[in-house]
Amino acid sequence: MTSADVYNDMIIYITPEKFYIEPKGSDELLLIDRASEVPTVQRNSGQIPAANSRKDFCGLLGSISLLSGRYLIIATQRDLLGYIAGHSIWKLVKVELLPYSRSLLHLSAEKMSDNNIYLSMVENVFSTPSFYFSYSYDLTHSIQRLHDISPEFWQLSLLERADNRFVWNGYLLEQFRASLFKKFSLPIIHGFVSINNCVINGQSFTWAIVSRRSIHRAGTRWFKRGVDLDGNVANFVETEQIVETIDGDRASFVQIRGSIPLFWYQKPDLRYKPPITLDPTVDPQDQQSACLRHIESLAEIYGRQVVMDLVDQVGSEGRLERAFKDLLGALSHPSVRYEPFDFHAECRKMQWHRLSILIDRVALDQDEMGFFLRFRDGTLSSLQEGVFRTNCIDCLDRTNVVQSMLAHRNLEIVLKKFGILSFEEKLEHHHSFESLFKYIWADHADLISTQYSGTGALKTDFTRTGKRTKLGVLQDGINSLIRYYKNNFNDGYRQDSIDLFLGNAKVISPLSPPPGWRYITFPSVLLFAMAMFVASVVFPSEYSTECLLYLMFWGGMMVATAYYIFQYGVEFVDKPKLT
Repeated sequence: MTSADVYNDMIIYITPEKFYIEPKGSDELLLIDRASEVPTVQRNSGQIPAANSRKDFCGLLGSISLLSGRYLIIATQRDLLGYIAGHSIWKLVKVELLPYSRSLLHLSAEKMSDNNIYLSMVENVFSTPSFYFSYSYDLTHSIQRLHDISPEFWQLSLLERADNRFVWNGYLLEQFRASLFKKFSLPIIHGFVSINNCVINGQSFTWAIVSRRSIHRAGTRWFKRGVDLDGNVANFVETEQIVETIDGDRASFVQIRGSIPLFWYQKPDLRYKPPITLDPTVDPQDQQSACLRHIESLAEIYGRQVVMDLVDQVGSEGRLERAFKDLLGALSHPSVRYEPFDFHAECRKMQWHRLSILIDRVALDQDEMGFFLRFRDGTLSSLQEGVFRTNCIDCLDRTNVVQSMLAHRNLEIVLKKFGILSFEEKLEHHHSFESLFKYIWADHADLISTQYSGTGALKTDFTRTGKRTKLGVLQDGINSLIRYYKNNFNDGYRQDSIDLFLGNAKVISPLSPPPGWRYITFPSVLLFAMAMFVASVVFPSEYSTECLLYLMFWGGMMVATAYYIFQYGVEFVDKPKLT
């Protein structure tokens, strides 16, 4: 273990007064006073008393203060995914929250109920797939950012040197940020990691995908759109493709995705697709300033940008696309090239082969921006000097398809550089690896989509098989219906959970005001009208004029009530309560 590594296997001893955390194989001991909530580090000299209980665990993830007091959060289960640069990479499987308070008797019944809801919110975030970590490798940085940095950087703890954009438990670890806790504080990322040992032409190599979701403007599909005043956009994800040979050759290619950096929204109101609206209350100067901040922050980190905009160029998406294009034109930033591509129009009637038109249009940009490449002898062959920023409306389905194609093109170039593919060979000639590549990128699409929208991605039949199928269209329909339900009736709770987890919301009680009268009345009337309509259909032995009048009346009541429910749809949507 180096000075910057984090303790992995530990034991927690729980007494009425303290938590004692003992790393295996170390003489350090972390003590947390349960009453004062103050943590300290001491030398382990056998001062652990007889404990009420003890538990093995594999990582300290932080703590959070709820209505009943503070809770310690520990990782209790993990899965080994593989190795990057010789470092083990793990997937978080299970966590446990341990209360500092010894009882809940100080809470009223209402506060106890609210406290349980807050606990379930934290657990809800941890149950959203997937979180990843390493005890010795900084997963928040790309390989290029980790290259050629100062020796002082490597002496910092993983938490201190991490890219804060991608540390999802940064708020939870606030209590443990001091340098004396550096070997205890385990940062985690949220997103997708896949590490695969592959063989092509008898040569072994590791191929990995690492996607990091940003904590800034994090949230759910319809409650987090666009940009904020600081230039942070919704659903921002950095995706890195890593290739590593057994001899130590290493390559990395980074792409990013993120919501269109304007102030816009789609407020859920029970309609299948709420209207896309540019926020009319925002001053045009603020609109321009926020977009410029976003572009300049990306330029500072990644260099030049090719902005690939995949939204429709007609309808409400078209109005958003034109506003974005016009603003980029007005800014005329030297680091940005705008590349619009009406995905649905170009690929209508399942003509998905037409995506090659887009890839051909940006091929020169990809070649010029390059990728990180370092050979086994330490020779740095190239650096990535720019990035593709891809977006559609959700930055999920269309975006993932295009990103996978850019990654495929890069991978073929890298494998030729490493001598694994010959100059005239194509990656698709190797069917076993080609199948793996497609399935991993489809899994990537599903996971990123689940984290943002609540369901797996659409269009993954193309990503998995290379063609659009009728079965895939049917599956997309099912996923769209599930998205509709979750986005309207679950996402307020999910948004509150994320805001609580990231420290963007305060714990309050009572948690929510009672719903308005329409929330109870209209659904009750609709259910009663449906029941009476069904009864009027089923029970009469013969139909008379009176029966038909009953059917018309209750049918009319159903239609009228449903109409008014959709008229006041915003009142029936599950909205965030904490922010």
